[in-house]
Amino acid sequence: MIEAFNLLEKTFIDLKIQYDQKTLLKFETYMQLVLEWNQKVNLTSITNEKEFVIKHFVDSILCAELPALADAKSIIDIGTGAGFPGIPLALIYPETHFVLMDSVNKKLIIVKEILTKLELKNVSLIHGRAEDFGHQNQHRECYDICVSRAVARLQVLSEYCLPFVKKEGHFIAYKGRDVEQEIADSLKGIDILGGRIDKISPFNINDLGMGHQIIYIKKVSDTPEKYPRKAGTPQKDPL
Repeated sequence: MIEAFNLLEKTFIDLKIQYDQKTLLKFETYMQLVLEWNQKVNLTSITNEKEFVIKHFVDSILCAELPALADAKSIIDIGTGAGFPGIPLALIYPETHFVLMDSVNKKLIIVKEILTKLELKNVSLIHGRAEDFGHQNQHRECYDICVSRAVARLQVLSEYCLPFVKKEGHFIAYKGRDVEQEIADSLKGIDILGGRIDKISPFNINDLGMGHQIIYIKKVSDTPEKYPRKAGTPQKDPL
């Protein structure tokens, strides 16, 4: 585990993230809490500690390469599950307010307990679907950044996420290695929703088999009022 946390520290240094030993201890506590709960509720298929640090922690914070992340006042994580990438980002940006949303309430109940034990005060939780909350005034186009590691095609995920983002803000999507066709299929929908692909960053962390790409989508215009469409429609009939 020491080797894995050394890699986490190296990532902090490479990305110019400020941290101290207290920060590292909170990451370690977070991992142990997730793994403990995982024996009762399926939160992650990754139970090896080294792999956990690499695939959940290092992966989650790689988007810190985007300068706008450090300046953001509010960030929403759609489909947060056990809190990724929202909680790792909240640990390194304590002055930023994070909202973690998921449609599975039993996971959020666990996340709430984890947040209490981590003494994280800059995180709020929402139980619900993006298709519903994306139309509410207190959430629609209110966030500087939306992040998501949810398992959905980019054209679907964009309809879930872009309605939450302010103009000039960003939607950050975590994707696997081979997404060229997925990106091509999503361009029309992203444009309709007011977005534009700003940057695509491929990562392969120290040849550890975690090759993937982070897609940065800038919000360049307001999302039309009809989006997101009612629950289930984006998945069944992607833009």
